[in-house]
Amino acid sequence: MDVQQETARPVPAMTFHQMLERIRYEGAYPTRERAAEAVRLVLAGLGRQLTGDERVELAARLPVEAALVFTAQIPDTELLTGWGFVKDLATRTGASPATVRWDTGAVLAAVADLAGEGLLTRILQQLPAGYALLFGRAELTRAA
Repeated sequence: MDVQQETARPVPAMTFHQMLERIRYEGAYPTRERAAEAVRLVLAGLGRQLTGDERVELAARLPVEAALVFTAQIPDTELLTGWGFVKDLATRTGASPATVRWDTGAVLAAVADLAGEGLLTRILQQLPAGYALLFGRAELTRAA
């Protein structure tokens, strides 16, 4: 007789409220609502870029509210560079690329901490050039 074990969702390292407060502080946003806007924008965009096991693992490490925004997106068939990602979000919102770059950095720094080094490395290997800087990491290139 097989006994199936239920796989429980891991408990994220921070609650959604804590995530918003961190992003609000890091991004110097005047309100939690403005921080929440940035979270929705950036996580929806990332959800359109990330696929596979990395997508599933990242969703499990995000607070539930953030994971729902992230996983509600259908991944695009064409991946954008880091700069293309910022320009795409700016076009979708009508905000300036500078504002969107700020939002992206504030949100993805928190996401990077939740992901942890191992998962973040795998995510960056999957994405095109330019994302490491968005996550607050150095952009490393391989010698030819």
